[in-house]
Amino acid sequence: MSTNEERIELLQGTLDLLILRTLLLGPAHGHAIAKAIEMRSQDVLQVEQGSLYPALHRLIKRGWISVQDGTSENNRRAKFYRLTAKGRRQLAVEASKWDRLAGAIARILMPAEQEGKS
Repeated sequence: MSTNEERIELLQGTLDLLILRTLLLGPAHGHAIAKAIEMRSQDVLQVEQGSLYPALHRLIKRGWISVQDGTSENNRRAKFYRLTAKGRRQLAVEASKWDRLAGAIARILMPAEQEGKS
C-alpha cells in the first residue's frame, strides 16, 4: 500500500476523465467510484469526498452522467451515477486530450541524448 507522500495530486479535469472511465463499467455510487479509482491506480490516486462530489455534480450539470436513487450493496440508500450517451462521447474526447498531454509531457521529460533520435 502506498503512503500519502507517494500519492499524486490530480491535474484539473483529470478527475472528470477518471470518473467517466470508471462509470463506463456500469452505474456506481460515489464511494464505489472513489474506491475503483484507488484500486485501479494501485493506491496511487485517492479521491477525497471534497473533490469527488463537486466533480459528480459538475458532470451531471454538463449532462455527461445521470443520477438515480438506489440501495447500495450494504443495504443503504445511495445515489447511483450512470454514464450518459453524451458522457460516452465526452469520454472519448477527454481520453484523446489526455493522450496528447501525456505525450507532450513525455517528450519534455525525455533525456537530452534521446531528443535527436525522435
